[in-house]
Amino acid sequence: MEEKKLDLNSIIGFILIFGILVYMMYTNQPSPEELEAEEKAKLEQVEAEQKVEIQDNTLVTTANDYSAATVTDSLQLVALNNKLGAFAYASTLPSATNKETLVENGVLSLKFSNKGGYLSEIKLKPFVDYDSIPIYLVKENNTAFNINFNTSDNRNLNTQDLFFEPTVTKNGENTVVSMKLKVSPTQFLEYRYELKPNDFMVDFTIRSQGLSSIVNGSQKINLDWKLKTFRHDKSISYENRYTRLTYQHEEDKIDKLSPSGDDEEILEDVSWLSYRQHFFSSILVSEKPLKEVTVTSKNLVLDEEIDTISTKIFTTKMPLELQAGEFNQPLKFYFGPTDNNTLKKYDIGLEDSIPFGWGIFGWINRFLFVPLFSMLSGFLPYGIAIVVMTVLIKLLLSFVQYKQFLSQAKLKIIKPELDAIKEKYKDNKMKIQQETMALQTKAGASPLSGCLPALIQLPVFYALFQFFPSAFDLRQKSFLWADDLSSYDVVAELPFHIPFYGDHVSLFPILASIAIFFYMKMTTGQQVATQPTQEGMPDMQKMMKYMIYFSPLMMLFFFNNYASGLSLYYFISNVISIGIMLVIKNYILDEDKIHAKIQENKKKPKKQGKFAKKMSEMMEQAEKQKQAQQKKK
Repeated sequence: MEEKKLDLNSIIGFILIFGILVYMMYTNQPSPEELEAEEKAKLEQVEAEQKVEIQDNTLVTTANDYSAATVTDSLQLVALNNKLGAFAYASTLPSATNKETLVENGVLSLKFSNKGGYLSEIKLKPFVDYDSIPIYLVKENNTAFNINFNTSDNRNLNTQDLFFEPTVTKNGENTVVSMKLKVSPTQFLEYRYELKPNDFMVDFTIRSQGLSSIVNGSQKINLDWKLKTFRHDKSISYENRYTRLTYQHEEDKIDKLSPSGDDEEILEDVSWLSYRQHFFSSILVSEKPLKEVTVTSKNLVLDEEIDTISTKIFTTKMPLELQAGEFNQPLKFYFGPTDNNTLKKYDIGLEDSIPFGWGIFGWINRFLFVPLFSMLSGFLPYGIAIVVMTVLIKLLLSFVQYKQFLSQAKLKIIKPELDAIKEKYKDNKMKIQQETMALQTKAGASPLSGCLPALIQLPVFYALFQFFPSAFDLRQKSFLWADDLSSYDVVAELPFHIPFYGDHVSLFPILASIAIFFYMKMTTGQQVATQPTQEGMPDMQKMMKYMIYFSPLMMLFFFNNYASGLSLYYFISNVISIGIMLVIKNYILDEDKIHAKIQENKKKPKKQGKFAKKMSEMMEQAEKQKQAQQKKK
């Protein structure tokens, strides 16, 4: 606001007001009997507020008693009136202090601040972090909740600077906390919170009474909600990767801000928005879509070697519209676990805030892996449930692996004939390619026939890659040497930090890398050995030999800070894959029968597909152009 200078008229006005106040205070002094009665009433009020009420698993107390904020300096009262106008009344009440009101149900412990009327502390009672410290979503001024508005006498005010009067009542089994910013005993702005027993969802309404002539509705009224998210996991870089602002807008669209850099978006028709902190979330839900919302995300983890306590800062700014000059905005707050089963029961799509993957990957997780794992973990230890689920998935995909191995076997059988073609047309590279394609087509041994089954597995692999880091049920569940399947396991601490690897050694990624190495040695190595090098193409044999060593090494580094449950899955999956391959090779496939079948296919006229026909035509055309160029020379 622009600074106002005092002129002579203002000074005279202050003196007159001061004189009037002194006269009124002198003439309205209470008698000794009135003073005694007033003091007795205050003591009774304090005693009533300090009572502890326990009903239906709901605990209600006040953190501190309320003392009257008496304005002793008349100049101070004048200054308050000049600064706050009608809202100066709230600063003269006994509640005009920095005290807090504590309210609990079976799962939440909440503190409400008199100053600002907002939730100044949110504790999730059933949970602790990696270091056995209770989970706090809000504590020690890491949040801000403020309404900025203008008054009819041209004052710009913020609710975070004003004092609310708390009242705690019961509505059946529910506990109601009313925080009122008063202009008079009957005029106020109210934050109304209602808690149900054992529920993470809090009903929240912003309403007012008698403010239509005080609040200027023709100017913008903005609600700002900010949160600096606390770290709760062992690896701050891993947690930060899954700490993200997610929102639903335009009825059913789910979008997110950037998980790594700073980001900002202006949204329309927002149904809910989630400040997701990996396994815990603070979600704002609106009964009616919010017309315009500005959201931002700022990344605080700039160096993974620095052990910080916060991950990101999320902000939301939304305009509020008055109805007949009054506030009336029904909302809800969810403070709880980012758990599919918990969020799904509210039936408003909050489970879509869990990063299960987009498109088909999310469908596979929601309708296959989540129900399957939930069923298995219902009667099995979580680590065993992962092993059993892996076995079931591998058995389901075993036909794909059979197709891959069959394709490799066919290529191996016709390799001598491919080598003969290469020798026969060694001076004509284009002819080698044409004859090679023709032989592979007749034998039904195209390299693509092995690639297509592998592509079928990709959605499953990616879905599981998204499933394990998001599975709340794995949090703080132990298996063998891993004390938390949702975080990395540690078998040795390093006295130094290795870039991209970390300062510890995890055993499950090592086992998974070894299993991947032997699996690739058995599959990729054999497949490359059967394929001739094509003219104009990179030397695939050399590249795949490098991949056999590079892929396990990348797995070792990448997964050292990932969930041990994911590494356990990849280890078991590749061990089973090796076992399936050995069974197929030694007990199912008969190379002599395959060879005989190939010879039969070669005798039959094979209709050339459109793609193969087009490729053949292109090769012939290229060969003719090459011969024409040679003649010109």
